[in-house]
Amino acid sequence: MEYRGVDENSIFEELREYAKKNVPYERVLSSMCTTPHPIAVKVQKEFIVSNLGDPKLFPGTADIEHKCIEMLGSLLHLPSAVGYITTGGTESNIQAMRTAIQIKIKKGGFDRSKANIIIPESAHYSFDKAAQLLGLELRKAATDSSMRADPDSMAKLVDDNTVAMVAVAGTTEFGQVDPIPEIGKLALDLGIYLHVDAAFGGFVIPFLDDPSRYKFDFEVPGVMSITIDPHKMGLSTIPSGSLLYRSDYYLKVLEINAQYLTSQVQSSLAGTRSGASAAGTYAVMRHLGREGYREIVSGCMKNTWLLYDSLTSLGLEPAMDPVLNIVTFIMPDAQSVRRRLCDRNWYVSTTTRPSALRMVVMPHVTEEVIRSFVSDLKDVL
Repeated sequence: MEYRGVDENSIFEELREYAKKNVPYERVLSSMCTTPHPIAVKVQKEFIVSNLGDPKLFPGTADIEHKCIEMLGSLLHLPSAVGYITTGGTESNIQAMRTAIQIKIKKGGFDRSKANIIIPESAHYSFDKAAQLLGLELRKAATDSSMRADPDSMAKLVDDNTVAMVAVAGTTEFGQVDPIPEIGKLALDLGIYLHVDAAFGGFVIPFLDDPSRYKFDFEVPGVMSITIDPHKMGLSTIPSGSLLYRSDYYLKVLEINAQYLTSQVQSSLAGTRSGASAAGTYAVMRHLGREGYREIVSGCMKNTWLLYDSLTSLGLEPAMDPVLNIVTFIMPDAQSVRRRLCDRNWYVSTTTRPSALRMVVMPHVTEEVIRSFVSDLKDVL
């Protein structure tokens, strides 16, 4: 830091130069985030001073957060759901595992040093972080030929020290949806906490042409908490995640004393939380409504199949047919192809089992973007 300050115009000139180094979303097919809706950006500034970590100082912003959770709960078949706006799926998933541990501790009768969670091998890496932070053994269940969690494999990993099971609605690599009704029944039969990671799929599945095909949320008995990210397909500003619980009981087990705050207690992982994330989420959900989101998801799925058909016409083999707006094609040399595409300023990602090129068709991936990408991929191949 310099002794004397710099004028505002100079600072903005500097920042614009830094911004030029960023990759424009129109060249990105690897990310589950996208350009936020303009209304979320506009509202963000109005609530940037609000701290939801001390909600009694900002009761109006706290009301907005409650309204967000109510709307999300309604979307997930439980308007009475409780929860809060997080920084994203990683925080939400860590908190869900923390909740499961606290419930198990309250019940007693298990060895904390041997506490474990059971996740599909397709689960997000945030559960590896949760295991490290919370001192949990991570047990990874097999997936079937369609890359969905195998309930039988999960059942075989359960013991008296299992604190939670996890299912995924929209896996990061393939966009697959686990058989959550079967896993929910298993969790109920065994008396184990079940968390669903719908960080990506939560804002996609309800707006598909046939959403009833994939039951994944509180409609499924046994599901106790759900991660859903407004800053992905919800089009809110970053960071805007959310964690929802079936009842207030699950949130209360996280409460700790925070006596210097006006609220006296706190359940969230982060202490200070920006109210701007809640306001942005509220604004875009109110503005778009179910009809608006259905139109956006429909457009993404149309372009998903355009990309799928275009790559199939090149003679490439799909790893699986798209379930959500993620396309994967088998390529033994996927990493090499990814690097060569990067040289052309295209950013895609890869999967490991099987080795495949992975592309996420977010709202910024338009028909024009797809045709340009496919042309360059054809040259690269």
